[in-house]
This record gives sequence, structure tokens and C-alpha cells, in this order.
Amino acid sequence: MVLELDIGWVMIIIGLLLLIVEASQPGFFVAVPGTILIVLGTVTLLIPNFAQEWAPAIIVATALISSIITITFYRRIAPGQKPLTTSMDILSGKEGIVVSTIRPDSISGKVKIDNQIWSATGDSIIDAGKKIIVLQSEGVHVKVKEI
Repeated sequence: MVLELDIGWVMIIIGLLLLIVEASQPGFFVAVPGTILIVLGTVTLLIPNFAQEWAPAIIVATALISSIITITFYRRIAPGQKPLTTSMDILSGKEGIVVSTIRPDSISGKVKIDNQIWSATGDSIIDAGKKIIVLQSEGVHVKVKEI
């Protein structure tokens, strides 16, 4: 009985230490295991003597349930965001607006296409505010013409 009591307190202390580490170093990703250890330690301390033969099953069930609840909770308070990416292959034919004047033989011009800013070049000078269409993508910039 004393060994089980000690294991429960050890789990609680390690869980609290993991939560403190997560609070001091956000993004360390130990909040979920820390929370689960606290729950498991508490359950281990509360398992009565007459249920000792069921202890492994109770601990496994508790770990699974607390894992699911904890992960769901943390996902709600810090939802993951997919990075915004655009393949240059899908830019051809898209329309946009010139943000910074486009000049031939220079990629200093800027255009806004689908809420993203791209460096741009063209065969003629195109002033800011004009509508454009993308002719092709060339690396990290686009070649455009005025609509």
C-alpha cells in the first residue's frame, strides 16, 4: 500500500513539474502528459484496497479518458493553423491589383493576388492600382500584363 501511495504522489509531482515547465516555456508540449500524470496520480491514490485487482484496468481506462479530454481541451484553447501556401503553378490566369509600380526587366514591382503579395515584372510600366492578370510564374515572382 505504501508503494502505491508513493507512486501516486510521484506522478502528481512530476505532472505539476511538467505543467510548470510548459508555463515557463510555452510550446514545449508537456502540458498534456503533465495533466495526465496528475489525473493518474490522483486516481492511484484514490483506488481503494478492495479494488486492487482492478487497478491496472482502472489506470488504463483513466489514462485513455484523460488523454482524450486533455487533448480536446488543449486543441480548443490553441487550435492549430495550417500555413498559407500557394503553388506558383496555379497563379497563371489569376487576376490581381498592382501594389507597387511594375517596370519591365525588374522584379521590384508588387502585385496582390488572393490576399498575397508577389514580386512582379511585365513588358510595360503598370502603375499602382491597376488591375492585372498573371501570364506566368517565374520562381518567386510573376509576369503580368494590365487588364
